[in-house]
Amino acid sequence: MATGDTKYGDISPRVGVALDTVALKHAGPVLCVAKFGQQRPIPKNKGQTLKMRRAKPWPLALTPLAEGVKPSPLKLEYEDVNFTLQQFGSYARFTDVVEDTHEDPVLQDLTMLSGEQAAETVEKIVIGAITGGTNVMFANGAIRTAVNTKLTINVQRRCTRALKLAKGKKVTKMLSASVRIGTKPIERSYISFAHTDVEADVRALPNFKTTAEYGTMQTLCDEEIGSCEDVRYILTQNMTAWANAGGAHGGVVMSTGGTLADVYPIVYIADDAFGVTSLKGQEAINMMVLKPGAPRSGDELGQWGSVGWKTWHASGILNNTWLVRAEVGASVL
Repeated sequence: MATGDTKYGDISPRVGVALDTVALKHAGPVLCVAKFGQQRPIPKNKGQTLKMRRAKPWPLALTPLAEGVKPSPLKLEYEDVNFTLQQFGSYARFTDVVEDTHEDPVLQDLTMLSGEQAAETVEKIVIGAITGGTNVMFANGAIRTAVNTKLTINVQRRCTRALKLAKGKKVTKMLSASVRIGTKPIERSYISFAHTDVEADVRALPNFKTTAEYGTMQTLCDEEIGSCEDVRYILTQNMTAWANAGGAHGGVVMSTGGTLADVYPIVYIADDAFGVTSLKGQEAINMMVLKPGAPRSGDELGQWGSVGWKTWHASGILNNTWLVRAEVGASVL
C-alpha cells in the first residue's frame, strides 16, 4: 500500500488528506450493511492475509466443587478466521479546458463521487459475502427453487430462534458516523438486511413498528424502516434478488421472467457474525490526483488530469450460526 508524500500524485499531502476526508464523508452514508460487521483496520506491512479472531466461549461449570480441591484452570483460547485482502479502485479523467473554464468545483465533485463509488463497491462485496452463508431458512419448501412465498412472521421467528439457539448475542454496536475508525453503542437487537422490494411485506408483519414510533430510540441509519419484535430492518437496493430462481410465481410474488419467482435474501445477524476491513481512518481510501498542466509520457502537452481511488478490502462470515439467511418472494403490489 502506497504511503507518504507520493500517495496523492502531484498535489500536496495536505490537500490530499483534505480530499481523503471529503471522500470518506461521502462514503459513510452509502454504507449500511458494512457498518455492522466486526471492524478491522487495514494492517500495514503484514502481507495480504487479514486475521480476524474471537475468544472461544468456556463450557459451563456444572460439576460441584469438592472440599479443598481446586478445579482445573481454564485458559483463554481464540479462533482465527483468515481473509485475503484484495485491492479495488477506479478513476476519472478531465481536461485542462474543464479545469480552466468550468464553473463547477470539478475536483470536489470527482472526489465526492469517488467516495460514494468506493463505499458502494465495498458494500456490494460485503453483501456478497454475508449472503453466501450456509444457515438458510426458506419461506416455503426446502430448496430455493421451490420458494414462491412472501416473508411472514413465522419465517422471521424461525431465523431469530436459530440465532438464539446458537447463543448469538444481540447487536449492541455499529460503525460510528465519524470519518475515524470507531464504533458507537446501539440498542440491543438483531439486525436484518433486505432489498427494498420486500418493504411492503416487512411493514405488513404483525406488530411492526415504524422508526417514527421509536420515541427515544435512535434509528441506526437512513435505510432503517422499523422493527418487529426483536429485529430491526434495514433495506438497501444492493441486496439484490436471484431472478427467476424460485417456484411458479402464480401472480402473487415478483418475477423477472414472468414464470418463476424471484428469490430475495433477507439476512438476520447476531453480534460479530461477520467481519470487514473498515472503510474509515488513515489509509482506508487512497485518493490520487493528477492535475492537468504538467507534461507526462503519453500526455506531452499536459492536457489531462485524473482523480482516482484505491482501497484494500476483505470481508467474510466469522460464525455461520450467528447469521441466518431467509429466502423469500416479494409480494406483487
